[in-house]
Amino acid sequence: MRIVQVGYEFDERLDDPDALLDRYVTLTGWSDALVGAGASEVAVVHRFKREAAIRRHGVDYVFVRDGAAGRPRIWSPTAAVHACVAARRPDLVHVNGTDFYPQMWWLRRAIDGQAALVVQDHGGGVPRRRVIVNGLQRRLMRAADGFLFTAAAQAGQWLDRGLVADRRRVFEVLEASTSLRPMDRDNARAISGVHGRPALLWVGRLNANKDPLTVLDGFERALPDLDGAALTMVYGEGGELPAVQARVSASSALRDRVRLAGRVPADRMAAYFSAADIFVLGSHHEGSGYALIEACACGALPVVTDIPSFRAITGGGRVGVLWKPGDALQCSRALVAAARRDLDVEGRAMRDHFERHLSWEAVGHRALEVYGEISARLRASM
Repeated sequence: MRIVQVGYEFDERLDDPDALLDRYVTLTGWSDALVGAGASEVAVVHRFKREAAIRRHGVDYVFVRDGAAGRPRIWSPTAAVHACVAARRPDLVHVNGTDFYPQMWWLRRAIDGQAALVVQDHGGGVPRRRVIVNGLQRRLMRAADGFLFTAAAQAGQWLDRGLVADRRRVFEVLEASTSLRPMDRDNARAISGVHGRPALLWVGRLNANKDPLTVLDGFERALPDLDGAALTMVYGEGGELPAVQARVSASSALRDRVRLAGRVPADRMAAYFSAADIFVLGSHHEGSGYALIEACACGALPVVTDIPSFRAITGGGRVGVLWKPGDALQCSRALVAAARRDLDVEGRAMRDHFERHLSWEAVGHRALEVYGEISARLRASM
């Protein structure tokens, strides 16, 4: 199968296409996974400041200057991009992002009618209810033959509003994976300073969606049953940092058990995840859950909220413990239940779950399977 991925995003901060590929690890990871799964040809066509072509690991990356910067305007056909896609005569075209529906419509007209068109959700969210815009979007999004979500349940509002016309066009495919791998536990703890029995780790922005205050409430409630527990919080940004700092400072129980580590370089994160026994997060919604996937790769047991993407990542809760978003009591009970398990055994089970279901190898095979089904349906409908 000949596959072309299309990227309409335009990163004005980058002048070097190699730098873009080094930064967009999900794009390159997905492409490499397709090659590994057996795709006969994989290419990426991406908007950029200048024309360029790079080949990496059997994937052709073609950068196209279409005469515009930033997001493409709603009426822009981005003809140069689409001509480049069509010239490769793909069997299937994969568009990254559900919010480029006008370009999707133009793309459908540029490619061979037998080529399937697939759109992948990256957590952009359902547009606000505006009758005229939603009506236009419904018509334009019919150009797609399939929609990929980390969890099929995430497509609910899209289906309810008619933005995705048919439930049979929805497919569950993990949005991304990671190349992170576990380290020796003792070395990891020496590098990261993550400690505790059990050692708990938070990785995520300090904002209302990820809900660190509920997690802190839940952790504090669980402490009478977790004598040696400690929580390390890694975060890059977020408006709730002052509230988190105040919450920890005000609690004699939390002050000695919570370490606010702040930002950690990406090349040190394997140590943090590998040192942790339990990974905790309080998200109310997520497109997928990169930090959760990385935690699974390194063997940390998830104690995370019961939301569609986290259910998909944890196999419906077969691994880890799920709890209701915003419920500190459920969070505390989930933490205690997780801590009472044999965490060495759970760590090995998590790493096995990752390799079987969450690794790039697993994602590539699943994506190629779904591509084949969508292409077969298109051919059968002609």
